Amino acid sequence: MRFTEQHEAIRRTTAQFIDKEINPYCDQWEAEGMFPAHELFKKLGDLGLLGICKPEAYGGMGLDYSYQIVFCEELGRITSGGVSMAIGVQTDMATPALANFGSDYVREAFLGKAISGEAVFSIAVSEPHAGSDVAAIKTVAEKDGDDYIINGSKMWITNSTQADYLCLLANTGGDNKHSSKSLIVVPTNASGISLSEKLDKLGMRSSDTAQIFFDNVRVPQKNLIGSEGAGFVYQMQQFQEERLFAAATNLKGMEWCINKTIDYTRERQIFGKSVLDNQVVHFRLAELQTEVEALRALTYDAVEGYINGDDVTLKASMAKLKSGRLCREVSDACLQYWGGMGYMWDNPVARAYRDMRLASIGGGADEVMLSIISKFMGTMPSSKK
Repeated sequence: MRFTEQHEAIRRTTAQFIDKEINPYCDQWEAEGMFPAHELFKKLGDLGLLGICKPEAYGGMGLDYSYQIVFCEELGRITSGGVSMAIGVQTDMATPALANFGSDYVREAFLGKAISGEAVFSIAVSEPHAGSDVAAIKTVAEKDGDDYIINGSKMWITNSTQADYLCLLANTGGDNKHSSKSLIVVPTNASGISLSEKLDKLGMRSSDTAQIFFDNVRVPQKNLIGSEGAGFVYQMQQFQEERLFAAATNLKGMEWCINKTIDYTRERQIFGKSVLDNQVVHFRLAELQTEVEALRALTYDAVEGYINGDDVTLKASMAKLKSGRLCREVSDACLQYWGGMGYMWDNPVARAYRDMRLASIGGGADEVMLSIISKFMGTMPSSKK
């Protein structure tokens, strides 16, 4: 993939914003367990960075996804994974279906607010018993006059304690688990919504996450995204951007780990020489950087197919799988070379080790990615009895 000056301008703007408005505060936000989403998103919105590939009619730039992937890759420079993940929820997880399938009403009412940063969005799909198995969700939205009445709960919802709107997947009727679900925009100030305490997570500490409960929550049916019953399909399509986001964002996060480790091992002396001077160390770091570049090539290839209208389910799933596994490999290998310092909670690579572990779980676990890849390869056993 070849980038234009416009691509590079987005890259520079994003990098400068991160260096000035995000990284100086990451330690504080990690300690507090939350970052100021409304304040930060408004600044990103003012720069146009929350709507790079969203329609111009609603405040976006109207560019193709190659421009968005440049932005996603630069987010990997953020030294707190919870912040980059939360931004990705706003741009690549909660709003693609809204932008692509929403009626004029829902895009006018909600999408513009997401693009401007006026409102914070969450994607409400996962439930306590249904993470990667999206078809197993139990939350129900039943019709009552011109409204839906929503009952159920959602789990592990990023941005939840600060969100103004949820893009919620719920069962709206029918026996077929793949055609009985719909995506609905739900304002979080609606009566009947309550939240758990913030969840105490291993990593992504700066990102507020909670369980959300719905008790007879009334929402207008006009808040439906696209067609009723098409929510599962929309969510599967939305996952493609989420998985490309994950792969791209982790690239520079892994490179950051490698470069920080090079700096540290060059200075750290053991047995009369720097740790970096040991062949096993600099060879291993070279190998890891090569793996990162291979993932970058796969991710760019998938993005190129995506902007040309190809079905990139296979390559996006491969990139997501490789990204999650490589994140674990890179952060673990780098932490080892920090020795005892790497085991300290406030060590930057230790934070990356905790944050990056989610990459093999969220957005579809490794095992789900392997199932998708196996289906495309024709190697899955028949489900027929």
